[in-house]
Amino acid sequence: MGRAALEVADIFRAHGPSWRSEQAGHLSLAQLKVMSAIEQCRSAALGGHLLHCDACGEVEISYNSCRNRHCPKCQGRAARHWLDARMADLLPVEYYHVVFTLPAPLSSLAYHNKAVLYGLLFEVAAETLTRIAADPKHLGARIGTTLVLHTWGSAMTHHPHVHGIVPGGGVSLDGERWVACRPGFFLPVRVLSRLFRRRFLEELKKVHGRGRLQFFGEFAGLSDPHAFAEWLAPLRKQEWVVYAKRPFAGPEAVLAYLSRYTHRVAISNRRLVSLDARGVAFRYKDYRARSGLRMKTMTLAPEEFMRRFLLHVLPTGFHRISHYGLLANAGRRANLARVRDLLQIPADPTTESNDASASNRPPTFVCPHCGAPMRVVEFLPRGQPIRAPPPRQGAP
Repeated sequence: MGRAALEVADIFRAHGPSWRSEQAGHLSLAQLKVMSAIEQCRSAALGGHLLHCDACGEVEISYNSCRNRHCPKCQGRAARHWLDARMADLLPVEYYHVVFTLPAPLSSLAYHNKAVLYGLLFEVAAETLTRIAADPKHLGARIGTTLVLHTWGSAMTHHPHVHGIVPGGGVSLDGERWVACRPGFFLPVRVLSRLFRRRFLEELKKVHGRGRLQFFGEFAGLSDPHAFAEWLAPLRKQEWVVYAKRPFAGPEAVLAYLSRYTHRVAISNRRLVSLDARGVAFRYKDYRARSGLRMKTMTLAPEEFMRRFLLHVLPTGFHRISHYGLLANAGRRANLARVRDLLQIPADPTTESNDASASNRPPTFVCPHCGAPMRVVEFLPRGQPIRAPPPRQGAP
């Protein structure tokens, strides 16, 4: 695939140095590292390989990727590797897509408490699904779910929510049979929403009591327990957005969806339109538009574009994807083996083909002229490590 006409890296390279100087002391080390990684990605600064095609004699240089999880150019390969590992987890059942969203006031609070509130979002969403599914009034079964965190809306505003991918059924509470949900219906959304709201606010009050929340600006007064309780009160009465989409059309559709969502970043290079004196123009989807075209174009000043992009830098070590219940890492293999036994299907449909597929994998480097494999004839050393912003031009 060819290089996009405009990339996030181009915006960072053109406007990042001056903006970093203006924002000195206001950008976190993690945000500075993301900027540096994206600016240096697939450039001589990171080194690379000199490639030669034995078929046509073509010689090319392939620069290394930064592999930062926030870089728009580095997610394709990471997503493919992750999907290869998930192939063995797929079951021949309906799969459902459930979304849990935080209301706007909590989204604002979450920006200064990312690790805590994002963690609660994962934990409470997973608990909500497993508790309602285990209730005999609904499914009466142990389920598994994969949750994927997204923190952005289409215009890169801060909008934390998790996407849940859930098999349409589970193992009975006595472990003796597979319990399938009704065709086309997983769990009642209204029940999920109410439990999610109650449990999230309960846990949020606990972490406040332990002093784990930070408050700045308009939220500074919320450090007081009584003020915090009053601030939470309206949230107990409003509706929280939890919704379920129609079931996927088979396991292949699940994989296609996951390939688009698991390693997505705040904005892809494909959505960028232009960078000029007016600012950065990009395409976004207007979900509030009730009729007509939803895809529109927005123009932001480069500084605002960079600010919005960096809103979504995750805390160091925080995982964007988590598995729960039957799919939890600790017991996944045994649980899936039991499920396949209950469904009377082969133990692992991909295990036998893994060795054969490994030998059939496409070459790492392919000649753009004749399509033949290219071999590495020389390694190009990297320059400075990605530890800080690159030096400004002209600096010693």
